[in-house]
Amino acid sequence: MTQLITNINSEQLTMSSREIAQLTGKQHKHVLRDIRAMLDALGDGPDLGHVREDRDGRGYTVCFHLDKELTETLVTGYSIPLRHKVIKRLHELEQQQSTPGWLENLSPHARVVIEDLNSQVNHYRQETDRLNAVCNDLADNLKAGLTPVEFCRMLNGVNLNRVQPLLVERKRLLKTAHGYRSAAAYRDKLFTERRYLNKDKRPCEKVILTQKGAKWLYAQYEQGKLVMRKDWDGRFTHLLFDNEEKAA
Repeated sequence: MTQLITNINSEQLTMSSREIAQLTGKQHKHVLRDIRAMLDALGDGPDLGHVREDRDGRGYTVCFHLDKELTETLVTGYSIPLRHKVIKRLHELEQQQSTPGWLENLSPHARVVIEDLNSQVNHYRQETDRLNAVCNDLADNLKAGLTPVEFCRMLNGVNLNRVQPLLVERKRLLKTAHGYRSAAAYRDKLFTERRYLNKDKRPCEKVILTQKGAKWLYAQYEQGKLVMRKDWDGRFTHLLFDNEEKAA
């Protein structure tokens, strides 16, 4: 059970009933009783919006989390030594939330470097979100039975002759006498396999992309990890399958 939490979204400082019990030497069940009595006395209202109550599988309360104001209200009725322990702990938690001393002592140049790093992190976060959106878009439009080569045909500039050999080099696929198979570690994850008869009526298997495999392969494309044609124009673009069918 987490005893002390800080609400990341609102930065609301809270203290749990369990820690109050530890600081005051009271039994936890008695602290729970005191909290219920306080909440009943205060009644419903916006000031109680930050109270969090943890329950077990049977619906019994196992812990309360109170904000600073309610914590101070609770311990008002306690003895001065107990009240002092809790309020001292609240001050310690507030200090931990404040700006670290080392940050205040940074030189202007170091602050510029940190701001630049933050800017880069935000950029990569936005780029990741964009990439995930495109990957999901492609995977949602994935037609059943597409091989890696057929999928890459929808991606601008990919050298289709090098798709499967490259996947073999990276140990995602295995080359067989009659085509390709998925490496065991990626079967039913990135790829599945379909059986068919070749022109000589011999049973063969071909590798089919799963949705997860399509997302992975597109990420490889945008990260420049696929072999591109010599006449590639340098643009990472794709043609959705739905659009291709409409244009046909």
